[in-house]
Amino acid sequence: MNPIEGHLDSRSPLHDILAPTGIAVVGASADPTKRGYKAMVGLIKDGYRGSIYPVNPRADMILGVKAWPSVTAIPGNPELALICTPAATVPGLIAECGRRGIKGAVILASGFAEVGGAGAALEREMMAKAEAHGVRIIGPNTSGIFNLHHKINLLALDNVRPGDVGIISQSGNMLLSLALEAQHNGHVGFSTYVGPGNQSDIGFNDYLRYLGEDVHTRVATLYVEGFRDGRKFLDVAREVTAMKPVVVYKSGSTEAGQKAASSHTGALAGSYAMTVDLLRQAGVSVVQYSDEILPVAEGLGLLQKARGKRVAVISDGGGQATIASDRLAEAGLELAELSDTTREQLREVLLPQASTVNPVDVAGSTDAEPSLLATCMEIVAADDNVDSVFLVGMFGGYSIRFAESLLGDEMRGAEAMVDLSRATTKPLVIYSLYTPIKPPALRRLHEAGLPVYASIEQSVRVLAALGERGQYLAQLPRQSREAAVTPRPELAAVFERARGEERDLFEYEAKQLLRDHGVEVPAERIARSEEELVAIAARFREEVGDAPLVMKVVSKDILHKSDAGGVKLNLTGETALRQARAEILASCRAHAPAAEIEGVLITPMASKGVEVIVGVIRDPIFGPVLMFGLGGIFVEILEDVAFRSIPLSRHDAESMVEQIKAKKVLEGARGEPAVDKESLVDLLLKVSSIVDAYPALSELDLNPVIAYADGYAVVDARVIVTRQASDEESRP
Repeated sequence: MNPIEGHLDSRSPLHDILAPTGIAVVGASADPTKRGYKAMVGLIKDGYRGSIYPVNPRADMILGVKAWPSVTAIPGNPELALICTPAATVPGLIAECGRRGIKGAVILASGFAEVGGAGAALEREMMAKAEAHGVRIIGPNTSGIFNLHHKINLLALDNVRPGDVGIISQSGNMLLSLALEAQHNGHVGFSTYVGPGNQSDIGFNDYLRYLGEDVHTRVATLYVEGFRDGRKFLDVAREVTAMKPVVVYKSGSTEAGQKAASSHTGALAGSYAMTVDLLRQAGVSVVQYSDEILPVAEGLGLLQKARGKRVAVISDGGGQATIASDRLAEAGLELAELSDTTREQLREVLLPQASTVNPVDVAGSTDAEPSLLATCMEIVAADDNVDSVFLVGMFGGYSIRFAESLLGDEMRGAEAMVDLSRATTKPLVIYSLYTPIKPPALRRLHEAGLPVYASIEQSVRVLAALGERGQYLAQLPRQSREAAVTPRPELAAVFERARGEERDLFEYEAKQLLRDHGVEVPAERIARSEEELVAIAARFREEVGDAPLVMKVVSKDILHKSDAGGVKLNLTGETALRQARAEILASCRAHAPAAEIEGVLITPMASKGVEVIVGVIRDPIFGPVLMFGLGGIFVEILEDVAFRSIPLSRHDAESMVEQIKAKKVLEGARGEPAVDKESLVDLLLKVSSIVDAYPALSELDLNPVIAYADGYAVVDARVIVTRQASDEESRP
């Protein structure tokens, strides 16, 4: 049994559909221009071992196979139907498939929800028939499927070889591009391909579950334009990535990114950056460029992981060693610091002019003996400071560049590299100038399962993916996620009251929510009249002396208080408080004459520190998401933020703090003290645990939170409440 079958909750129903023992081709044709012809050719040419049932009422035989006038006339029990007929025929055919006991249908036709209006209605009719008759739908508007280990090639693609890379792609052209790239590579093969189309039924999470269980798939690879249910996909991805690599290329941004935002968090959530963060949180290897998809899939499939991100570079040219070093640094990798023993061993085999500081430059030592490169790789691979080895240069081309007599030594070097790859758990990645012409030594490496690339950039992306995956797997034992807090009835009542009044929480209510669940919030008091203001001023004078105070307007109609003149700082003494209250009321009434003003909120002014933001949004695709980054007025300008799906683990919270570019500010810049990162981690975990307990919480902004060397202070808090009518829509 594939180990992932016991790890996932239940076996995917797609096994019968994607590896069927019988296939009905509805709309089969002898016309070479028709998809029904292409599908028949693909099945016959590749030697499909199951039963083929062409369905065409106007033919008795198609390509030598007996045809049937309708789906219900088929005598056998096919599990899958390929429907090649126009969109209008599909609902009726789905009903026929259900009556015949067919479990799944691949629908090629377009003209459904993607065109809107009547097409969307037709898709709803199709799904009603599918649900009524128990038929699962691939598509519609799909390019089709293949399963090469089962000789199923419904796309009739030529020159695709069976292998261990599973592909799910919303673009048929992207699949074709990957197939052609694999053909040129000569060593990459595919297991299963599916074009999900409109995902009217089966979505990316379903396909990923199948690839996770499929014994022929070693790495799952997805080209995604849009997730239908991102939350479910993340849940499945966490299960699958614990067992095998998952590579995703995500084009564009989520639909949520197009909506008008009502908070800083809302403005930044839904972005491409958010999607990438959430995928990586689930262990997915995200590639940024389309030409990285196949190299990274191949590298992860062959090598699986590296222990960490420390790379040893062996090079026969200084220029390319420098380029490799630059690209490694940009990718978040580091040059391993070689031990004294390793450097001494390198000096023993290399010429005196060689550099034994990483990157190692052999400086002509290998011109007459290219197998020395393998010796160098073996030496650095034995160093405990090294997680992976990167060979950069012209290996494989020495016999072409210098002398044919070097071919034998190059082949001995290749065999030594193969032996090393089998003896070490550390990945060996090779970049060679001569990769495009496939000389014998490089062919030998590739045939033995060592990835060989024609691009330093692609090689580095593979090394980065291997390091990221290794680190992810290493921290899995620390990935227990924080449980939700127990909701308090009095706080739930605050939400209900706010919803009934069609408003968001007042700032003091939002802070009480946080305070009651262990978040550090400074003391504050609300003054609804001038008499209350006098009493509050006296109490603060007793508690904090002459320390300056802050006053803010409290109004359900004024969301951005500073814009309305509703904030006053550095207030000391009763006179200053009275004057500030009068100015706030006048300014806010001028700004929003119809605004209902409940009063003013008074709190001690926070001392100087580092401003950060903590936010939450219930994304329509991914569910509740937490954001952390640099705070204050710069959050939407710099967009230096990190996102994680809620609930968080402690590792998630720690990685958010470490991810932002401004972490150097948190660590102390220009003589300032470093902030208490552990208290920020604790804050992120507490906010995460609050969200699931209060489903009426739609968005949350803590901006700014002032981080100190010994804690933090939540200076401003905003909680946006889900309106009654949209409760179900807001839940993940």
